[in-house]
Amino acid sequence: DAALADSNAAKTATQQMQVTYKANIDQLKTRQGALETELKQKRDALQAEVNAAGKTPTAAQQTKFQADYVALQKRAQEAQNELRGIGEPLQLARAYVIEQINDKMPDALRSVMTKNKMDILVKAGATEAYQPNVDLTKQLVAELNTLVPSVSIVPPQGWRPGQENNGEAAPTAPAPAAPANQPRGR
Repeated sequence: DAALADSNAAKTATQQMQVTYKANIDQLKTRQGALETELKQKRDALQAEVNAAGKTPTAAQQTKFQADYVALQKRAQEAQNELRGIGEPLQLARAYVIEQINDKMPDALRSVMTKNKMDILVKAGATEAYQPNVDLTKQLVAELNTLVPSVSIVPPQGWRPGQENNGEAAPTAPAPAAPANQPRGR
């Protein structure tokens, strides 16, 4: 992960995304601030009502508080969905950048291992305990810089993370044709 993030392709793509997706980033920040303010005002108003009711609110007040709380939760979820929609192009671009670099990661790892005459490579998090004698991150970054000098920040139309064929739909087998004389039901 560190090697991917430190690669020239990732750094350049991050800089390009700040320009290409500036409108999305600005809209996301602005809308996020407005929604946070709105939700805070609603939370504060509800809290003030609860505090004003004292320690023994009436059944009607409790019902109203519960309804207001549910409405607040619903609005918070709507706000999250709205922000997710605004940020989707940027998240999709990030995922596309990561996937393009990750596609070359196995080749980069093999090359670094071969150059360092290593038979096995284990992530630090996959071990119980270890002495960090060798850190190949810089070498892996250098190899990634060679294998993936740059990446695109604009996913192809319809592309989704993990999808094969760079956004093209996976080929599907045609449905078998039903024989013309076969009865349709019984």
